[in-house]
Amino acid sequence: MEYDGTGYHGFQWQKGLPSIQKEVEKAISKFTGEKRRVISASRTDAGVHAKGQVVGFRTKSPLPVDNFVKGLNHYLPKDIAVKAAYRVSDAFRIRHDAVSREYSYSILNSPTRSPIIEGQAHHVANPLNIEAMNRASQTLIGEHDFASFVNGDGSWLKSTVRNVSRAEVEREGELVTFHMAANSFLPHQVRTTVGALIRVGLAKMKLDQFRSIIEARKPGTAGPTAPACGLCLDRVNYSVPLGEEAS
Repeated sequence: MEYDGTGYHGFQWQKGLPSIQKEVEKAISKFTGEKRRVISASRTDAGVHAKGQVVGFRTKSPLPVDNFVKGLNHYLPKDIAVKAAYRVSDAFRIRHDAVSREYSYSILNSPTRSPIIEGQAHHVANPLNIEAMNRASQTLIGEHDFASFVNGDGSWLKSTVRNVSRAEVEREGELVTFHMAANSFLPHQVRTTVGALIRVGLAKMKLDQFRSIIEARKPGTAGPTAPACGLCLDRVNYSVPLGEEAS
């Protein structure tokens, strides 16, 4: 699924608040006549976008799988869309069977704001040093205890160890994009990481200070998170194909 998360309080259903899950379940009910609970591969937060969210549900509908793409899109609002549909085995676990997730964070690095991409990128007016940000990003790759990038005390988490396979910053004109891939992510991990990287890019933090944040393994050490508007779930990866793709 793809969605613009600007108008929603995250993916997960919340009483009295707009959510992606609520809209998807309403569309399923209208299309199939069934009330179904959906499960997502990643619970994106309020204001966070997605290009490759994976959502699953059970249905007794006899309709061909490819009908679900057009059918659900007919009932979904314009800022949410189904991109493909698959049939999977009953043994498939949409969240636990994912081997990695890929996120990107967009920064508009320009002296002036942009009404065109506002809501899709975080505006940073002062010039960012991309080389310095990339040097800091490389220290994230591999298996580390990322407790320092957790907000709060993190006591509810079973483990704060994660394996990062990609951490890279790119610039194309005024748009700076941070890419991060890992087996899974801690709550707000990417946004907290970006917040620290921006300080590196603005020369407000040195490389050894960034490295010391990782080594501290103490929740809250990384500092404030970057705004949700720049974050996008790009892809969820599985070790085996999901199944039959809709045409």
